[in-house]
Amino acid sequence: INVYNFMDGIDGLAGSEAVFVGLVACFLFDDAGWGLPWVTSVLAGATLGFTVWNWPPAKIFMGDVGSAYLGYVFGALIVATGGIRGGDFGAWTILLGVFLVDSTITLARRVISGERWWEAHRSHAYQRLAQHWRSHRAVTVTILGVNLGWLAPMALVATRFPEWNLEIAIAALAPLAIAAAMLGAGVPDKVLDGSSDADGAS
Repeated sequence: INVYNFMDGIDGLAGSEAVFVGLVACFLFDDAGWGLPWVTSVLAGATLGFTVWNWPPAKIFMGDVGSAYLGYVFGALIVATGGIRGGDFGAWTILLGVFLVDSTITLARRVISGERWWEAHRSHAYQRLAQHWRSHRAVTVTILGVNLGWLAPMALVATRFPEWNLEIAIAALAPLAIAAAMLGAGVPDKVLDGSSDADGAS
């Protein structure tokens, strides 16, 4: 829940992530039983309707209620599918990789450096990038590209080779962790060249 809430900071990001994860999960876990593909596809479809209006520049905003709900639903689905097919945990981790990695590294660095980690801040990697590029749209589209071009194929591989689930997840998330660290996730005084606050917020 907190991971998803943390990542709802620029226009279109949290909504497009839910659409991506929901649609890809619909195909990856089509044999999980109890109508899981229907659950994830309905979730993706409903969120898509919201994301159209939340796309940069946003006309409506998600807020804590929406992001907390999406985080809870994905958490519940991970637990549910893990109980049916334990090998799917790695695939879910890969699909949600950008959110999990950015939030984890940011929080860990803030705790280690003695920051008031429970307070609002703008030191996530995606926030750094939005400030640097001065564009929410560019960051959201870039993350969608990473999701579609890297994480979705890796999640597919993880479902096809469940015995290598953990190793595949590590291989998929390692580049994201390196990128987040280089962008200064969790470092309060990190400034990228030419950075500036991006317009809008989600």
